[in-house]
Amino acid sequence: MDRDRLAKQLDFALTIDAEKDVIRRTYLTEHRRRENDAEHAWHMSVMAYLLREYANEPIDLARTMIMTLTHDLVEIYAGDTYAYDEAGQATAHERELAAADRLYAMLPPDQAQELRGIWEEFEANETPEAHFAHAMDNVQPMMLNDANGGGDWKERDVARSMPGSRNAVTRLGSTELANYVDEMLDKHVEYGNLRPE
Repeated sequence: MDRDRLAKQLDFALTIDAEKDVIRRTYLTEHRRRENDAEHAWHMSVMAYLLREYANEPIDLARTMIMTLTHDLVEIYAGDTYAYDEAGQATAHERELAAADRLYAMLPPDQAQELRGIWEEFEANETPEAHFAHAMDNVQPMMLNDANGGGDWKERDVARSMPGSRNAVTRLGSTELANYVDEMLDKHVEYGNLRPE
């Protein structure tokens, strides 16, 4: 056994436990509290398994699931950036790149290259797996907002066009799920939870 390799792997495993402390803006279904990044990733991964039949193209399910589980690990250092925070979005990529440099350097080189590569694939959003992972990343919080009566949409006075533009990315991974989300968003405009524009 390579003790140095094991030490690096376990150090990384302990470090990513901090993902449980990264609080997102999305409320859980009962509007009790906001979810954390680890809960979001777990939920997306299970959803990828359950909803894979709606992917526009065949996907490598295991690769898609590890992508959903690890896509937000950089937020341990970069913090979560709210989807509709324009100022935060302007600096998010730069902050996340620096976080990726710091985080993946902890691993043995082969695993650092592999996991960073999966994160970069998600960020580039050019493969069927990345398209479907992004679909899960968008559908999951919208599903929670739907279940909790409009959640942070209503609280933050979000316009229909804002989640609508994210749903265009969902469409790359799943036309069927994007159509479902469009219906959901239209319903929340009717309920007054989203501004119509």
